Amino acid sequence: MKIIVSAGGSFGHINPALAIIHKFQEKETDLEVIYIGTHNRMEKEIIPKENIPYEEIEIYGFTKNIKQNLKNIKCIRASLKKCYEIMSEFKPDVVIGVGGYVTYPVLKAAHKLHIKTFLHEQNSIPGKSNKVLAKYADLIGVTFKHSIPYFKTKGKIIYTGHPCGMQARISKKQEKEVYGLTKGKKLVIIVAGSLGSGSLNSKIKDLLNQIGNENFEVLYITGKAHYESFVKDAKFPSNVFVLPYVDNLAGLMKSADVIVSRAGAASLYELVALEIPSIIIPSPNVANNHQYYNAIEMENQGLICMLEEKNLTSEKLKEEIKDLLENKERRFKMIQKMQKMAVMDSSCIIYQEIKDMIK
Repeated sequence: MKIIVSAGGSFGHINPALAIIHKFQEKETDLEVIYIGTHNRMEKEIIPKENIPYEEIEIYGFTKNIKQNLKNIKCIRASLKKCYEIMSEFKPDVVIGVGGYVTYPVLKAAHKLHIKTFLHEQNSIPGKSNKVLAKYADLIGVTFKHSIPYFKTKGKIIYTGHPCGMQARISKKQEKEVYGLTKGKKLVIIVAGSLGSGSLNSKIKDLLNQIGNENFEVLYITGKAHYESFVKDAKFPSNVFVLPYVDNLAGLMKSADVIVSRAGAASLYELVALEIPSIIIPSPNVANNHQYYNAIEMENQGLICMLEEKNLTSEKLKEEIKDLLENKERRFKMIQKMQKMAVMDSSCIIYQEIKDMIK
């Protein structure tokens, strides 16, 4: 079997793409796969390390900069031509798009060549690329059921859940002592998202400087782009640890007592699958404010605690962290609701639906 997969820009797109690829590798002994990504985003580094053949295209997101947009139109035309060449030579059975503007020329080229296409939407409100590409998709998978009405398509739409939920559950536990953390102490992990968050940093820094006398430890994962500026001239208490990035984050989260995170769909489904009480701070700087809508759905089910960034203070965050650590009844109720939520093997559902589609 031959597949082409495209996704890019952030872990929120790349990780579910990898989860889907790994499921195909598990099920198909003769699988051949090509990953098409950007020439300058993180997938270019991550995918080759997975020993997956990688093809890059030059493409950018549209902005208010007219000059840049005109350049991007030329890049899209060149990318379409390259995708035609790759697909004509490789002859894939299906082309899979998992989000990000890089997928646009890939799925459009597949459609023009009459190759079956599958599109997966992670967020509650679909991104621009996926909404445009829906008309080219033979099959669309959604993480949230209420995403379905946003798609105008003749193709089939299925509810799959998110591939990263089950992936997190089966990940190998990472012992926290590897990072210098104390075995007997409670651990709070704060994750700013794969790209980091400059807007959160000052509030997080205030928080970290306030918890020197607390009997728990905090690990703040800044994202690579913000690490150097965050730790420069900083002197944090001994129970505070700061890292730019953690390879097996899902495995390390298994050692955590509370997680503070953004509201990317992958993060939310990982937390529910791992049954970890969490405080979610949706990023306001995303298209369609989709992180807020991702989070509000789960908060309404009692699965998470949500704090909006516009109302956030270091004092409020500290108060919520301590309450989630110490309030046994609140923790129990949250964990109990997570246990009752079925964690779907999303990658397996996607694999089987695609197999049925290309018969």
